[in-house]
Amino acid sequence: MIEVKDLTKYYNKFLALDKISFKVSRGEIVGLLGPNGAGKTTTLRLLTGYLKPTSGSIKVKKYNIIDDYLKIKAIMGYLPESVPIYKNLMVYEYLSYVGAIRGIDKKNLLSKIKSVANRCQIKDILEKDIGDLSKGLLQRVGLASVLLHDPEVLILDEPTTGLDPNQILEIRDLIKEIGKKKTVILSSHILSEVEATCSRVIIINKGKIVADGTPSELKEKYLGKTIINLSLKKANFDQVKNCFQGIEEIIAINLIEEKDDTLDIELTLKNDIREKIYNIIKQRDWIILEFSKKKTSLEKIFKEITTEN
Repeated sequence: MIEVKDLTKYYNKFLALDKISFKVSRGEIVGLLGPNGAGKTTTLRLLTGYLKPTSGSIKVKKYNIIDDYLKIKAIMGYLPESVPIYKNLMVYEYLSYVGAIRGIDKKNLLSKIKSVANRCQIKDILEKDIGDLSKGLLQRVGLASVLLHDPEVLILDEPTTGLDPNQILEIRDLIKEIGKKKTVILSSHILSEVEATCSRVIIINKGKIVADGTPSELKEKYLGKTIINLSLKKANFDQVKNCFQGIEEIIAINLIEEKDDTLDIELTLKNDIREKIYNIIKQRDWIILEFSKKKTSLEKIFKEITTEN
């Protein structure tokens, strides 16, 4: 659906993007991540044709962003971080205005508005003034406006900025629903939301793509170690350390707490050998109180590959 090849963008002498390349298929929800100034917003603006690349190419379906700009605009919806909404209009008036700009036939406009209003759960506020709406409802109206012409591609820049936790959940569910039939690229600073929403993540740092894959693929590639939280009764740290330190797959044995006859430790493994560890414990008098694999977050991966040593 989208193919970006050797995309480069200079602002005067400043290199904002340095020959980045990626492809996005129909039905993917791709999260674009990166520190401030990494090139995320520049990438989105280039994808939407708001900016022209210094070099490289962008294709959406069979269209080229330079030669077929208007054709790409017709199949794309773009919601910038600051939703451009006229707050002196009612919601229905604003959607009617957007529909007219998009060239939607007047005969079909009402049904289109009703459709996106149902989808974005704003049908009860169509006659309310936009200026009276909460941030969450404004985001929903913004999404409705970019969905009005039924675009095949949706570009969202920080769609959950400024929302409370409940509003974030609502927008996340809406984006996931939209992504079942459309191609979605979104940027966000909320990494947990990206992990919960996106089927794939692209991380940009200093104008270059430094990671690309599903959240689980990135965890395996960049933080391949397995960490086990282990709580034992009738065991002391020296006993456990002597028992485990000869096992090649165990990188580190860290004491968390030793109190009375209860021992809490953390095992760092080259790979997941939980079954082997369990069988070793079973041969002793130790009682297992906890035996769990520590979850690796996208935040840790992000920090690992975007922070200079």
